[in-house]
Amino acid sequence: MSHTVLILGVRGRLGHALGLAFAQRGWRVLGHTRGPLPPDLLAAGVQPITVPLEQPAALARAALGAQVVVHAINPPYTRWATEARPGLQHGMAVAEHLHALLMFPGNVYAYGAQMPPLLRPDTPVQPSTRKGAIRAEMERLLAQQASLRSVLICAGDFFGAPEGTWLDLAIAKHWRQGKLVYPGPLDKAHAWAYLPDLAQAFVAAAQHALARPHTGLQRWHFAGHTLTGQECLGALQQAAATLGVTPAQGWKVGGMPWPLLRWGGLLVPMWREVAEMAYLWDVPHALDGQAMQEALNLPPATPVDEAMVASLRLLKA
Repeated sequence: MSHTVLILGVRGRLGHALGLAFAQRGWRVLGHTRGPLPPDLLAAGVQPITVPLEQPAALARAALGAQVVVHAINPPYTRWATEARPGLQHGMAVAEHLHALLMFPGNVYAYGAQMPPLLRPDTPVQPSTRKGAIRAEMERLLAQQASLRSVLICAGDFFGAPEGTWLDLAIAKHWRQGKLVYPGPLDKAHAWAYLPDLAQAFVAAAQHALARPHTGLQRWHFAGHTLTGQECLGALQQAAATLGVTPAQGWKVGGMPWPLLRWGGLLVPMWREVAEMAYLWDVPHALDGQAMQEALNLPPATPVDEAMVASLRLLKA
């Protein structure tokens, strides 16, 4: 039996990976977009839908037959306060009109700066930032909507996209010139999610939910990769060597100028929003994905060296 998924935000980092993953697994994929789809999504058979998200009833009519809606919309940090919650409410309305399962990507923000080293699906949320509080409120919205079947998959920082991840924005921005930057101490563990792996986990979770209907909100944690700063840099350097980049004078590794970002945030709002989340690099954390792994029979994660090679190939620099 063929299934249909509607991906809200199909041109984003996660949405793009999801479009490819669902199509590869034989799903009919409807991609909600405000602009033209990239060639690889069109080649995969993704069908664009351009009805505005703010018109959920009309959007649902355009996506008639979709059994799953994935809310992969993530506004820029500077617009979270005004757009994140309303956007999710529109996505929930679309799913309700379609009587569909709603899938939502979670992150670790809601656990706050006091989070324990290992995060489980039942770990209490204790947001310590504005964005953490927004995420916690969005999760409460899902949990309180008992009439809506929903699945939340919590994951670490994304990598494996051409742009919009920590790799292209900072860590490996100048990797071809032998320069790397790491945002925190090199001995602290940090949770990462390789996007192709995460997208396959979404497909598996969607199939599981359709085969075993549940009520309310179901939470999963996606383990992904947990790497210290040293392990992350080592994997990047090994990946670079595989791609033919080995600096003659050795690698130059710098840190993030967090004080400058905090001061500059008085004038540049995005710097302020990024600096607010600096604690994520100082507080060691990992996601316990055992329950998800066992219930969905997920394949092993892509080896980190292989994932880093693929990620560096995508970067434009």
